[in-house]
Amino acid sequence: MKHVSILVPQGQASLVNIEGTRQLFSEVNSLLSDMGRAPVFSIDLVGLSKETVQNGGYIVKPDRLLADIQRTDLIIIPAIHSELKQAIEDNQEFIPWIIQQYNSGSDVASFCIGAFLLAATGLLKGKQAATHWRFVNEFRLMYPDVNIVDDKIITAEDGIYTSGGAYSYVNLLVYLVEKYAGRDVAIMISKAFMIDIDRHSQSPFIIFEGQKAHEDEVIKKAQEFIEKNFEEKITVDQLADMFAVGRRSLERRFKKATSNTVSEYIQRVKIEAAKKDLETGRKNINEVMYDVGYSDIKAFRTIFKKITGLSPIEYRNKYLKVLEVA
Repeated sequence: MKHVSILVPQGQASLVNIEGTRQLFSEVNSLLSDMGRAPVFSIDLVGLSKETVQNGGYIVKPDRLLADIQRTDLIIIPAIHSELKQAIEDNQEFIPWIIQQYNSGSDVASFCIGAFLLAATGLLKGKQAATHWRFVNEFRLMYPDVNIVDDKIITAEDGIYTSGGAYSYVNLLVYLVEKYAGRDVAIMISKAFMIDIDRHSQSPFIIFEGQKAHEDEVIKKAQEFIEKNFEEKITVDQLADMFAVGRRSLERRFKKATSNTVSEYIQRVKIEAAKKDLETGRKNINEVMYDVGYSDIKAFRTIFKKITGLSPIEYRNKYLKVLEVA
């Protein structure tokens, strides 16, 4: 049987992550019992104090305190909703314990922005990690040695697992159920909780907001120019001349400041505008394409799918719903 330690951080944490994990893993045990098989999970909420007060006045009382857990098989780190640096400071006591448990063979999984606490252990250094797409830029600034990916819902590397934003944590739970209990049980639990077992990307949900939390004023002005003139053809040479910066220097500074090349930034701004048109408007695909500055339908479709994971038509069908009048 695998012992699961669901951490209850100090401060504000995701009650959905905490109770949702316990509920889903408990249901796995029930399904296995109905099949005449032994349970897989022994589950404890593990905290630093006997109770923590959460948003709305909820009180979470851990089953056991951290000092009581000498050995565990899987550590679950829920999303943390306090100010991130303060939350990491408030939960420093977890960090050496997580490292020690991992070095002793435990797997570690983080949900959403719980990845910030996981990264504070140093265990993500050089590895891929996922978090909520809204916090990717902040994550890159705090943990530049981690390969943060904003498109994936799940990453798995060397016994360390991370999930993307919000409710995508259920996809990681199903992934872990498959690892510990088998594909057949994972399929059954995905049906019981109505979870799309084949969802792998959070790209269709991303709203691109250019990284401006930097001090390079020239690059900020270049970003603002791109965002106000995205329907025009903008080149790197044009921007370099406009801001009196050498081309190579501009490209280097732009990448350092925004984590995108100039061309990538232009593409993402254009595609974000196209997404909004497809979500709310009545323009056809060609009209949307021309309005954001593309003239080649094949190139537009290719870039759109690369960024969103969907074709323009698939994206429109996903988000634009026409109300039928009875």
